Amino acid sequence: MAAAPVWSVDPRTGKQREQVAVEATAQEVDAAVRAAHAARDALADRAVRAAFLRSAADELKAAESTLVEAADAETALGPVRLTGELARTCYQLRAFADIVDEGEYLGVVVNHPDDTATPPIPDLRRYKVPLGVVAVYSASNFPFAFSVPGGDTASALAAGCPVVVKAHPDHPALSELVAKVLRRAAARHDIPDGVLGLVHGFEAGVELIKHPLVAAAGFTGSVRGGRALFDAAAAREVPIPFHGELGSLNPVVVTEAAAVERAEAIGAGLAGSMTLGVGQFCVKPGLVLVPAGDAGDGLVKSLTDAVSATDAGVLLDHRMRDNFVAGVAERVALPDVDSPVTPGSGGEHTVSAGFLTVPAARLAAEGEYDLLLEECFGPVTVVARYQDEGEVRGVLSRLPGNLTATVQLSAEEAAGEGAGAALLAEVTPLAGRVLVNGWPTGVAVAAAQQHGGPYPATTSTSTSVGGTAIERWLRPVAYQGVPESLLPVELRDENALGLPRRFNGVLER
Repeated sequence: MAAAPVWSVDPRTGKQREQVAVEATAQEVDAAVRAAHAARDALADRAVRAAFLRSAADELKAAESTLVEAADAETALGPVRLTGELARTCYQLRAFADIVDEGEYLGVVVNHPDDTATPPIPDLRRYKVPLGVVAVYSASNFPFAFSVPGGDTASALAAGCPVVVKAHPDHPALSELVAKVLRRAAARHDIPDGVLGLVHGFEAGVELIKHPLVAAAGFTGSVRGGRALFDAAAAREVPIPFHGELGSLNPVVVTEAAAVERAEAIGAGLAGSMTLGVGQFCVKPGLVLVPAGDAGDGLVKSLTDAVSATDAGVLLDHRMRDNFVAGVAERVALPDVDSPVTPGSGGEHTVSAGFLTVPAARLAAEGEYDLLLEECFGPVTVVARYQDEGEVRGVLSRLPGNLTATVQLSAEEAAGEGAGAALLAEVTPLAGRVLVNGWPTGVAVAAAQQHGGPYPATTSTSTSVGGTAIERWLRPVAYQGVPESLLPVELRDENALGLPRRFNGVLER
């Protein structure tokens, strides 16, 4: 049977643009993984890895116009957004190069023998080593930052792990172009092409997670798809770490004092955040708790005005468009759910933004309203009107894990007066990133970033954005009583590489 073709599709029309590739067979997945495994030694030198990452950023920047054009043709995200996303991706690659150069991520610890300790301490030296081949499953909504050259790939390469990427079907042509660019960067440092494999097709993704030489996986996508791969990773004869980002509602709580103080600004800010990128951000605020009464009414009016002025947009593919329209219709049909601005079909190929309102009390108990506590991918949010703080706590108690949680406070509450501190304590267990008087859309690439939260937001406690994302692809090893001449150079007393380390209990930098 002939391999199924892989088509590039224009989401603005739904028409096929070109055949890009064919879906990979099990044998082709095996070949890609084995080539990646064979490339491990080429990444062993930290200086080479850092130079490779910087070359990758340079090559991506040099190909910017071609890559942005290809990305826009397959995603309809627009050249302005995509140019910014590519710049972010290049910055991320360079940031990981700096982390590799610095070496703190290795976690070097040296303990000389101490017979006076109880029990006695032998000569122990500990650092971290790469896991091996990493499988990366691309996301649809960030064709650069969470796809072939994105954070999973960049952090894995920085750790010294070759990568095999399962391309997302929404941008296969771009995936092929980017893979060529990254391999060109690898060649500048005599790193073989196999360091970055690329496969297409659903079955290829299944074969990839099962391959015995794959040591870990990173995923960004749906709860259903991510959970299936997570279960497959755990069911292997040798289970492997699976770092998946699966879905998030990203709740927002607006206090009554905040609504009184700045209802119009909060409504406008919410509209901008929930419609950004046609509502296709994983950190889109999908549930907003707003007080009943005049102050909340003013916020809803501001939100209505701002969302009504938002143009219809194109989602990443027509399957997502159909799911969005159907999902909104199902939610609108629930009793007591109103739609001041009705989201849904904006035309044959587009969707219109909107929002729904519901009494918060409806969400406090299990039942048909649980649907409103599930992510709806696209430009829609649910505004739950609460009567008192008890209803807020009732809704929050029913929420699963999230990437983010936001509280909108008054100036007095933000200064430590009133309910601000208690509310922060209430939402912190729900999310990996907690915001005050901001909006969750926009995930900075920074050392302190945490892009991950309790399940189902993610399947692990790690972050997929920021410097500590590298830790996902490493494991610690301790050497006991090993002669100095046999130790890895990173663990020898003289510290010839000048690495940050803890030496006999003293932190050295």
